[in-house]
Amino acid sequence: MRFVSGAHPALSLPARRTWVLRISGGRVVAVAAVSVLAALAVIPLYWMVVTALQTPQLSMRFPPEIWPSQPTLDNFRLFFQRPYVGRWSVNSLVVASSVTVAVVLVSTLAGYTFAKKRFLGRNLLFWIYVGSMMVPGQVTLIPLYILATRMGLQDTYLGLIFPAVAAPFGTFLMKQFLQTLPSEILDAARIDGCSEFGIFHRVVMPLAKPGMAVLAIFTFVEQWNDFLWPLVITNRAAMRTLSVGLALVQEEVPLAFNLLMAAATYAAVPMLVVFLAFQRYFLQGVTVGALKG
Repeated sequence: MRFVSGAHPALSLPARRTWVLRISGGRVVAVAAVSVLAALAVIPLYWMVVTALQTPQLSMRFPPEIWPSQPTLDNFRLFFQRPYVGRWSVNSLVVASSVTVAVVLVSTLAGYTFAKKRFLGRNLLFWIYVGSMMVPGQVTLIPLYILATRMGLQDTYLGLIFPAVAAPFGTFLMKQFLQTLPSEILDAARIDGCSEFGIFHRVVMPLAKPGMAVLAIFTFVEQWNDFLWPLVITNRAAMRTLSVGLALVQEEVPLAFNLLMAAATYAAVPMLVVFLAFQRYFLQGVTVGALKG
């Protein structure tokens, strides 16, 4: 009879069986708890998709249907027929992608500098920069808006992108991740005659892919869902992002739940695509701390 690896060799046969049962019972409880939490997280998404596939009459029925008896794509067709939906989608894609690329690059450079470089006031400067995350965004909204309008960035892509590039959270995340990289690898590259830019490009960035993927997912989702700054800095309907446009649709048809859920389902698709594309690196990034040592 085989037992779970790791059982203490001094235990008797009944004690080993008890130990195995305890481990198995603990795993069952853990899997059950995770399954319940996963179900609670998935149910709202499932209900959003179900409502998006229902007719207006069925979406208001009580008790509601668990599965639509008459599924239809008319809600998506009506949503895409509204003006500026395509332009809003392009704006959100351009802004979210540009901010993600810029934040990942800038944060990786800054994180590498704070993690592996030695200079006067490094720790003080780092904590002052990271401490700016404690300042609510509403406090800096008016000064940032005044600065952007004086620079002529209102109703422009630059006005939507630039304020989000200097992300303290990204620098903090990459600094903590790059600290786990052994400095001996960087020293070996210097001995081989590699320049500082070459070290960053050929050594640091390939090893930092898991952390960069985690930061890319967080940044893309945050920018795709960002509402307040695009609402403030844009006036023309053609420059609105998708999140602001969906709010305008909700004001126009507040009780058309099927149409609103179709719009929300459409807006959620890019985030799922980005997560699935970076899933492998994301899992590596979130487990690197647990595997250290």
